[in-house]
Amino acid sequence: MGDINYLAVFLGALAFFVTGAIWYSALFGKAWQREVGLSDEQMQSANMPLIFGLCFLLELVIAWMLGHALARTSPPDHVVMMMAVGFGIAIMTPAIGINYLFQRRSFKLFAIDAGHFIVGMAAMGAVFILLR
Repeated sequence: MGDINYLAVFLGALAFFVTGAIWYSALFGKAWQREVGLSDEQMQSANMPLIFGLCFLLELVIAWMLGHALARTSPPDHVVMMMAVGFGIAIMTPAIGINYLFQRRSFKLFAIDAGHFIVGMAAMGAVFILLR
């Protein structure tokens, strides 16, 4: 058992955040916006500093949990990536899937958001490996 690498936690959350910034702007921004039913006016009137700040805070919680799991188990690098991507595939994706079923959300929105979680967790896992 080791100590949590708080630099990896911070930079892992930042990697997740940057992944989301790219995912929801350049890659899938307009498709996501259509699927959630937000107009350009609604997007521009949002309190983005608050949204981004809370988003990063929540990503820190996710990174802290991954860092805690890694500190407790000290796995080899390939297992770090399996754990990180596994969080995205087997915990985060089913959780949003359950919500989206009851909210009657589209499969397209589910795919966009689930993809973000999986790729974001892969980016986070890579940071944890690089900072070992």
